[in-house]
Amino acid sequence: MRIICDTNALLFDALQPDRLTDKARQALDDGEQDRSLACSDISLWEIAMLIARQRIIVDAEPRVFLEAILAARHIQVLPISPRIAALSQSGLFPHGDPADRIIAATAMHYHAPLITSDGKLRQLEQFATIW
Repeated sequence: MRIICDTNALLFDALQPDRLTDKARQALDDGEQDRSLACSDISLWEIAMLIARQRIIVDAEPRVFLEAILAARHIQVLPISPRIAALSQSGLFPHGDPADRIIAATAMHYHAPLITSDGKLRQLEQFATIW
């Protein structure tokens, strides 16, 4: 079974691990062990944008930082498929952030839990969340 990581979970794990809950940390550890961790490709874009806008500061080139995040826990990047794109616009997700809608649709498409600190995503009933 896959476990989807929200952008915030990826960033907390890489830069501020103390912000992860015990449940989120355990899910990351378990997912790393059985290589079931994944993220939507839009999370990479979000992180690159945050670096470009200097909302997060890292000591590496954006590409190198992104590759390190993925390699550290063997995270698979899942592409936005036609079904995920359609699900994200289906009205099932009242979230206004397009990236969060795609991430939620990815979790729903793969019937996978989502590790997220986002309160709006954690309220959705279409998939399980971990936090």
